[in-house]
Amino acid sequence: MSKHHRYRSAEKTLGTSPGTLTYVGEEIEHAIKIKRIEYNATDYHVDESSKLSGCQLPRGDTPYVNWIDVDGIHDPKVVAALGQQYHLHPLLLEDVMNTGQKPKIDLYDDTSILPVASQDTTAPKPNGTSYGGGEAVVFVTLKMLHHSKQRQEIDVEHVSLVLGEKFLISFQEERTKDIFEPVIERIKASAGKTRRNGADYLMYALIDLIVDHYFVITERIGDKMDELEDLIVQQRASQQTLGQLYVLKREMAFIRRTVYPLRDVVGTLLREESELVHKTTLPYLRDLSDHINQVVETLDSHRELIAGLMDVYYSIVSNRMNSVMKTLTIVSAIFIPLTFIAGIYGMNFQNMPELRTANGYFWALGLMAIIAVGEIIYFKRRGWM
Repeated sequence: MSKHHRYRSAEKTLGTSPGTLTYVGEEIEHAIKIKRIEYNATDYHVDESSKLSGCQLPRGDTPYVNWIDVDGIHDPKVVAALGQQYHLHPLLLEDVMNTGQKPKIDLYDDTSILPVASQDTTAPKPNGTSYGGGEAVVFVTLKMLHHSKQRQEIDVEHVSLVLGEKFLISFQEERTKDIFEPVIERIKASAGKTRRNGADYLMYALIDLIVDHYFVITERIGDKMDELEDLIVQQRASQQTLGQLYVLKREMAFIRRTVYPLRDVVGTLLREESELVHKTTLPYLRDLSDHINQVVETLDSHRELIAGLMDVYYSIVSNRMNSVMKTLTIVSAIFIPLTFIAGIYGMNFQNMPELRTANGYFWALGLMAIIAVGEIIYFKRRGWM
């Protein structure tokens, strides 16, 4: 059965001021891992043991695209330090650490003035400095879905992307495997268009990778629905089949809440004129929008099919019950007159007709047999049997 963890974010953030960094999610004991990737069309550098000191805001004349991949969002100090170095708004960082945040997009311009780091954020303030003016960034938060073969359920991972001029910061919950490893391998191999484009294309590539996983999840659900449909149509379904249908229905509802907001996210990137999203990336975003719409249509189709399968299951169960009740009714109708005759001749009156007839017992049995056969013939002619 699929289990979607619910964290009590309302209790954790109750009474705190807006922008307070509070981690909402599964408790994690491991340290946050930071990976820094710099690349352009001809060269790349990957630092898998990057420290916060090496994650500085890139200069405007840098020839590289700077990608900071943060694996783990449970330490407010690390997240706040990154926010300070890249001049990110505290409300943005708050959404990064809230794994219950629904997918959305926020646009921050460079005129945003960020408040001084409060004590609630637990952010380090070297030399007594405070947050400076805000960077123009595009902030996107969404969900990565995995199919766990061991637990036969859907794992959910909270992902946040911060796009700036010549840099991208990706935040993800700590898992056993980096979900963006395929994109890193493409950068290392200089395969595809990632190395020849900017940070906006990198953001597209990461979102596209997440959407591709949605196709894998929907295909798995489709295969499971085909199996259940065969069981139901062949009338081999059981109560466990109904439970599996409810699990799929619950998964579909969760995936729908995850995927639907992405249409608005990509639509905003296409509609809003942002200097951070170049025109050369727009065709790829339109293709991504088509993929998301395809996933949405598949989800709607699956949801209708699940509802139809449940109706068919209930119809089959109802027909089985009707068949059982029909059989019991016919048997009862046959034995009612026989019971009536046996009841009459079972009375203990002294003066009863036919009571002393020599062959009365056989006459009574014969009458019962004639009545029973007659009822069976009548029921068959009426189509009741």
